[in-house]
Amino acid sequence: MIIGIDIGSTTTKAVSIKDGRIFRCQTICLAPLARAQDAVTAAAGALGKIVMENGINIKEIEKIKITGAGSSKIKDNIFDIPTGRVNEIEAIGIGGMFLSGVKNIIITNIGTGTVIIEAGDSGINHFGGSGIGGGTMLGLAKKLLPTAEFDGIMDLAKTGKLNTVDLLLGDITDNSISFLSGEATASNFAKMLDTAAPSDIALAIINMVYQVIGVLSVFAARAKNYSCVIVTGNGSVNEIGRKILSDITAMYGIKFIYPEHAEYTTAIGAALAAE
Repeated sequence: MIIGIDIGSTTTKAVSIKDGRIFRCQTICLAPLARAQDAVTAAAGALGKIVMENGINIKEIEKIKITGAGSSKIKDNIFDIPTGRVNEIEAIGIGGMFLSGVKNIIITNIGTGTVIIEAGDSGINHFGGSGIGGGTMLGLAKKLLPTAEFDGIMDLAKTGKLNTVDLLLGDITDNSISFLSGEATASNFAKMLDTAAPSDIALAIINMVYQVIGVLSVFAARAKNYSCVIVTGNGSVNEIGRKILSDITAMYGIKFIYPEHAEYTTAIGAALAAE
C-alpha cells in the first residue's frame, strides 16, 4: 500500500492506493497555525487519520509520497516509512489522467489559487494559472460578509441575486454583443447597489472567481485544441461554481468534467508517481 499526502495551504489530504486502486481518501482541516507552515503536523495528522479511521495496519504501508505547498519542509521519513517528494504539477497531471481515464487533457486544479496543466503524450506541463481561487473567496468574505466560513458563504449565495452587484450587459446596452446575452457580466462588482444584500455579495464573489477560472480554462483548452477541461481540487465540488462553469460551457462550447474523487487528485497523483 502507498500513501499519497497533499499538504496544502488550507487542507491536507491523504489517500491510500492498493494494487493500483484507490483504497481510502481522507481530508484533515487543521488550525490556521498548523497548515503548510507546520508541514510535519499536517502530514502526521493526515496519515494518522487515514490509518486510524480505516483500520489500516501501518506495517502494510510500503512508502509515503508527499506533495503540495508544505512538502518541501519535510526532509526525513515519516514514522520511519520511506518518504519521497513529488512535484505538485506532476502530481496533478498524473492524478487528473488517472481519475478521468483520459490521457491528453487540460486540467484546471482549483485550490487556494488555480493551476492549469496540460497532460498527455508530450508530458505534464504547467500551462499557467491564477491567484484567483478558494482563498480569494474566503478572503473577500472576511471583509464583505458576516461569515468567512465556506459553508456560510455557500448558504448565503443560494438566495443571492447578481444584478444588484454585477454590472450586466443588459444594464448598458439593448443589444447583444457577439455571443453574449443581456444576462452576461459586463463588469464584476461594478454596480454594487446600496440595497445589495449579503446573499447577493456572496453569490457575486463566487461568480467572479469561477468566471475568471472558467474563461482562463477555455482559453487554455482552445489554445491547445481540446474540447473539454478536467476540473480538480477542492473547488471542483462547489455546486454553485459548477453552475457558473456550465454557463461558460453554453457560451464557449468547452465542456467541464468533474471526475469522482477530484478533490483528491493531487494526493492520488503523488501516490501513483513513479520513483
